[in-house]
Amino acid sequence: MSKNLSELSGRKGLTDNLFEKLGTMAKGNGSPGVKEMEQLAEAFLVGKANVYGSATFYDFTRPENQGKKVYVCNGSACMCAGTQAVVEQKLKETFAEEEIGVMCCLGRCHENSAFHYQGNNYSGDDIKNIKTILDKPERRIEDYHVEAIGTPVLTEVFPGLDAFYAPLKSWLGSDSASLLEEIRTSNIRGRGGAGFPMAIKLETCRNQDSKTKFIVCNADEGDPGAYSDRYLLEQRPHSVLLGMIMAGYVTGASWGVLYIRAEYPEAIDIVEKELEKLYAAGLVGENILGTKFSFDFKVIHAQGAYICGEETALLSSIEGQRPEVRVRPPFPAQQGLFNKPTVVNNVETLAALPWILSHGGQAYAELGTERSKGTKLVSLDGHFNRPGMYEVEMGTPLRKVIDELGQGFRHEVKAMHIGGPLGGLVPVSKIDDLTVDFESFSKNGFLLGHASVVCIPQDFPLVKYIEHLFEFTAHESCGKCFPCRLGSVRGAEMLDKAQHDGYKIDRTLFDDLVETLEKGSLCALGGGLPLPVKNALQYFNEELSPYFK
Repeated sequence: MSKNLSELSGRKGLTDNLFEKLGTMAKGNGSPGVKEMEQLAEAFLVGKANVYGSATFYDFTRPENQGKKVYVCNGSACMCAGTQAVVEQKLKETFAEEEIGVMCCLGRCHENSAFHYQGNNYSGDDIKNIKTILDKPERRIEDYHVEAIGTPVLTEVFPGLDAFYAPLKSWLGSDSASLLEEIRTSNIRGRGGAGFPMAIKLETCRNQDSKTKFIVCNADEGDPGAYSDRYLLEQRPHSVLLGMIMAGYVTGASWGVLYIRAEYPEAIDIVEKELEKLYAAGLVGENILGTKFSFDFKVIHAQGAYICGEETALLSSIEGQRPEVRVRPPFPAQQGLFNKPTVVNNVETLAALPWILSHGGQAYAELGTERSKGTKLVSLDGHFNRPGMYEVEMGTPLRKVIDELGQGFRHEVKAMHIGGPLGGLVPVSKIDDLTVDFESFSKNGFLLGHASVVCIPQDFPLVKYIEHLFEFTAHESCGKCFPCRLGSVRGAEMLDKAQHDGYKIDRTLFDDLVETLEKGSLCALGGGLPLPVKNALQYFNEELSPYFK
C-alpha cells in the first residue's frame, strides 16, 4: 500500500474514481487499451505501472479477458454438482472456445449449471434454452426457498419504504452515543467470517478526528457456495442501506460505499434503483429529513477478484491501486479509504442494524448463544432436497438445518465444505457435534465463516477437491506475500502430479508447505487454505493415503 497513491487517488474523491474508470474502459473490448491507461495515469498523477498493474490484476479488466463473450461458473458448488461440462459443451455449439471465459462464483449454488451472458446470470434449466437466451437476453431472477426458524431478523417481510424508514428521523434526532451503546449491548459480531465485534469498529472510527469518514459495505461475496449477501442485496436491500446510514450517523461518516462484485449484476442494478428512490424521497443526501446529518452513497462495480473480500485489499481496489493486502496497524477504522477513517463491514452485519435499533440491543443479545448473538443466514446448495436461504438463531443444531430445513441430501454425501473455500471441511460423521455458531465450529476444528454449505458427493475424489482449493488460492492470490503466492502453486502442482503422473507426495514436505501457508501468509487467503486441507487429511486419510509416500 502506498499512502501517497491513496492521497492522489482521493484528490478527486469517490465521484471521479480511478478504479471505476478502468472498469468502464474495459467494457468495450474486455480490457482497457494502453493509451487509455496512460491518460488515466496522467489525470490522476500516478505512475503508468501503477495503473497497468491494477488493470491486469482483475478477471474482467486483464488482457486475457479480451474477446470473451460468455462465462461459465467454475465455483466449488457447480464443480461438485458436475453440471459445468455440459454447460460448456452446449455453449461451444455457438461460441468459439476462446470466446468462453470463467467466473467464480455466480451465487447460483442452489441450482448450479450457472453461466453469464451479456450482463445477466443464468442457471438451472436455462442452458437448455440457450438459443432463446442468445436471441433475446433477458434477466431472470431465479426463485429459491427462503425460511426462518425462530425470530426473523434478516428475512422479515419488507413493509414498504415509508414504514421501513419511519424511525429514521427519530434516530437521527437522538444521541448517536446512545445508539452505539445499543449496538454494543447487542454484541453483534461481523458475519463476513472473522466474527469481530461491530461496536469496536464503529467506536474506533467515531473517535478519530477527521472531517471525512467512510462506511464501506463489503459486498464482494466471493466464497463459492455463499449467496446470503446476494439474497440481502436483491431481496432486502433497504436493510443494508438503512444499516449503512445509521453506521454513518454513529461514526460521523458522510459517505456510504457499496463494493458489489461484478458476478452479481442483478444485485448491482437493484441496489442502484433503490438508491434512486431514497434520493427522491429525501431519505439520503444533504440534511436528511431536515436534520443536520448528511449521507451520500456510491456503488462501486467490482471487477472480479476474490482477494477484495479482504477489507484492506478492497480499500486499495477502490483507490485504483493493485488490491494487495495492507499491513495492520493502522487499522481501516483509523486509516482506511484515501487514508481516512473507514468502517468496513459485510452485507449481513450491516443489514442487522435496523432491527437492533428498532428492537433494542438487549433483544438481539437474547437471541443466540452466550458469545454468538443474533441470527445467521445459511446457504444450502443444490445437493439438498430443499436448497435455499435459511435464517436460524446462533446455536441451532447443524442437524436441524440439514434434516429439517434442507430436508436431507438428495444423494449420498461424504463431507460439507462450510464457510467458503477457507472454511472447514466437515465430514458427515461430525454433523451431530456442531451447532451454528462461532464457538462450536472453532472448538471442533472448523470455521463457520459465511455459513455457506457446499456438499461433496460420495463419489467425488477428495484429492481433486483439495487440488481445486490450491488452484483457487493460486488464481486469487494478490501476490504480495511469498507463502500464498508460491505455496498455493506448489501445492496444486503436487496434487496434480499425484493424480496423473504416479507421483507420491512426501507427507513431511506437504505438511511443511501447509504450515508455511498457515503461519507465513499475510491474510486469511493463504492463511485459511490449510484448514480444509488439514480437515481432509484428518478425516479422509484412508482415501488420500494412496497419493502420499
